[in-house]
Amino acid sequence: MDFNNTQAIYLQIADYVCDKIQLKVWKEDEKIPSVRELAVMLEVNPNTVMRSYEYLQNQEIIYTKRGMGYFVQANAAAGILKARRTQFISEDLPQLYKKMQLLNIAVTDLQTGYEQFINQKN
Repeated sequence: MDFNNTQAIYLQIADYVCDKIQLKVWKEDEKIPSVRELAVMLEVNPNTVMRSYEYLQNQEIIYTKRGMGYFVQANAAAGILKARRTQFISEDLPQLYKKMQLLNIAVTDLQTGYEQFINQKN
């Protein structure tokens, strides 16, 4: 995994875990990799993964079963989607609107580009 310098590594790992849950790679009530397993996979310190897991537990995305490991919380994917949509609308879109205004890009241009993007994915 390539980490960037704009966000704490434990948050980037949390995003990675959330991506796996949203993509249904890790399903509800399914065991996820242990702290050590994920640390080896991502080539990071186990303490960093532990911090990510604690963060995700506080967000009610994962839970622990004593002696068994970490599991995906029921409805975690829906919660992640809701949180990410809220963040996108409140943080990312205002920046996009500002750039659109500076570059004199019309909403219709954006819509056309988005439709082309969707058609290419299908």
